[in-house]
Amino acid sequence: MTNILETPNSEDERYEHFSFKVDKGQKPLRIDKFLINCIENMTRSKIQNAAKEGGVLVNGTAVKSNYKVRPHDVISVTFEHPSYEQLLVAEDIPLDIVYEDEDVLVINKPAGMVVHPGHGNYSGTLINALIFHFDNLPNNSSNRPGLVHRIDKDTTGLLVIAKTEQAMTHLSNQFAEKTSEREYVAIVWGNVKEDEGTIEGNIGRHPKNRLQNTVYLEDEAEKGKPAVTHYKVIERLGYVTLISCKLETGRTHQIRVHMKHIGHTLFNDERYGGDNILKGTTFTKYKQFVDNCFKVLPRQALHAKTLGFEHPKTGEFLRFEAAIPDDINQCIEKWRHYAKHQG
Repeated sequence: MTNILETPNSEDERYEHFSFKVDKGQKPLRIDKFLINCIENMTRSKIQNAAKEGGVLVNGTAVKSNYKVRPHDVISVTFEHPSYEQLLVAEDIPLDIVYEDEDVLVINKPAGMVVHPGHGNYSGTLINALIFHFDNLPNNSSNRPGLVHRIDKDTTGLLVIAKTEQAMTHLSNQFAEKTSEREYVAIVWGNVKEDEGTIEGNIGRHPKNRLQNTVYLEDEAEKGKPAVTHYKVIERLGYVTLISCKLETGRTHQIRVHMKHIGHTLFNDERYGGDNILKGTTFTKYKQFVDNCFKVLPRQALHAKTLGFEHPKTGEFLRFEAAIPDDINQCIEKWRHYAKHQG
């Protein structure tokens, strides 16, 4: 299933909030059930009401909520009001600015901040903050001011923002051509066998859980997009491992999906099952220890530590680093102490 750019529907004064193209392998399924698997925080009753109003369309024709989706259907969901994503509101939210000049801005994003408005997150995002603090930021191809790339809500670390049209084009091309540098640190479940390695596997939407992505095997590779992650062990901590990951590509949830694919789900990654005890003993004391680690680090253990790119005007290669945040450091120290005393 491919997500299509949101656009207003001017013919009947309704606005398209979501649009999807159904994968060729999709089995028949009621469209209301299909859509609640596709759209985060969407209720079935809201989809059914939209269908009653003629707001659920398949291949341009309004359908009822019991319509069975078929492979290659193009589904649109429209409402009488514009989506919140199209109604950006400036908000006075502090930004941790690592670097700024007239062309670019480098931000250290905290945990819990969504990068851009989306369903269920209409305020408090990085974009809301950016348009408050900066005027006339250029739009990217998705009409999002200043945004060159993004990281997940509960991932911390570095992002570059374009302040001019020239910078937007130049930086976007660097990310597309894989000449930028992005390094993350992560805690993953298990003792990673190899000291370093490369994960290659096309990433696409999970066929059963539409809020997850997955790695498709070679015979189904057309369902995903190519993705390459290079990893290296920093420190082995018993039942978990501290690693660094360098990205060649920038797919949604790439590190989270690739590491789960090789059996090393990110620590406390709720969406991908890392908030369960995946390695270790059955002792109650150990369970209590892990629960305490989860409390110290109530999110996936992932931080965008290093960001490098060629300056769009000067041509100089700039490299920035953001210190590992306290919650990850505290978790590392807990595991370090546990591993030492188990040895």
